[in-house]
Amino acid sequence: MQKNYLILPLLFTFYSCKKSGALPPQHINTFYKETVTADDRKTITPEEAKTYHVNKTYQYEYRTGNPGHYEYNYDVKGINYKGDSVFGNINVQGKYGAGILMIDSIPELEICTEWISYGKLKAFDNKGNEYHLVAK
Repeated sequence: MQKNYLILPLLFTFYSCKKSGALPPQHINTFYKETVTADDRKTITPEEAKTYHVNKTYQYEYRTGNPGHYEYNYDVKGINYKGDSVFGNINVQGKYGAGILMIDSIPELEICTEWISYGKLKAFDNKGNEYHLVAK
């Protein structure tokens, strides 16, 4: 008989927590993007223009943003899965990025990139083809 009385408070607690009016977390608007896309390299927003920075001693072409949230632009070159030469331009934020590669037969190919070591990136196109790139 005592066991039945212990179940009632547990059910009440579970039911009351489930019915609580807690709202889901709100999305905070910010000019920092969660992911970088290939189109990011084409334009610089007015927000990014305020922090536009060029420093020729580093490999990047330019950077935008603030400490902890920099987005870098790089010219890259490398090879595709067949061993053909490729070149292009990417934007990177943190470890990941995106951009455009040019190959003789394909003028613009969108890619997603990932740093694998200093100055070296691995990239994939929409078809899953792999590219090995270096920042120029």
